Amino acid sequence: MNGYNFTDRVRRVLQMAREEAARLHHEHVGTEHILLGLIREGEGVGAAVLINLTVDLEEISQRIEEMVKQGKAAASAGPDLPYTSRAKKVLEFAMSEARELNDTYVGTEHLLLGVLREEKGIGAQVLREAGVTVEAARSEVLRVLGTQRSEASSATPPATPPATPPIPYTPDARASLQLALQEARGLKAASLGPELLLLGVLRVLLTTPARSASATLATLLNAAGLTPERVREVITRGDQA
Repeated sequence: MNGYNFTDRVRRVLQMAREEAARLHHEHVGTEHILLGLIREGEGVGAAVLINLTVDLEEISQRIEEMVKQGKAAASAGPDLPYTSRAKKVLEFAMSEARELNDTYVGTEHLLLGVLREEKGIGAQVLREAGVTVEAARSEVLRVLGTQRSEASSATPPATPPATPPIPYTPDARASLQLALQEARGLKAASLGPELLLLGVLRVLLTTPARSASATLATLLNAAGLTPERVREVITRGDQA
């Protein structure tokens, strides 16, 4: 899969995936090997997202080992070890996620989302068993990236401070906007209106830590029937609020 704008970290993950396949004497690189590579590399945004979602990475690795059987192929982790059709789909979904998030690279966070979006492979199955959904992972990716970019921008003060300092977005606010844009594309909306902004906010609120003010607000809104599914339904029907 050369030629795509994969980060060096993703290339290391894919090399580790080949090594995991070779260790298990498998003839192909599958979604489970890609997930094992993400966990083994351990320092990318993808691994950080799983940790933030309280996933035990060691348990995930053990679960994969339980589900797959040792193969009979010779242990070779060379670049010619082919990807399964599901693993290729993971890479396609990863590139799609990068495009949807307006990123110019494919990072480990996109690779993780690709594993989840593929749905049918062992990688996605194991993550679902651990309670990880595409929506929760995507929201956490946006939160982590928003925090990193906010810290990076604050570390480099502008040469000429503006007369009126701008009010910065929080990572959650950035995530809400990104999710609203994503919903607009998914619903083929001609513009980004308040109903889509609300949808983005609701999706972020549902992934906030327990006992936080945002989590309490999410509980109240859910009790009132204001859920992402309901808002999406209203938007699709074109109802007036």
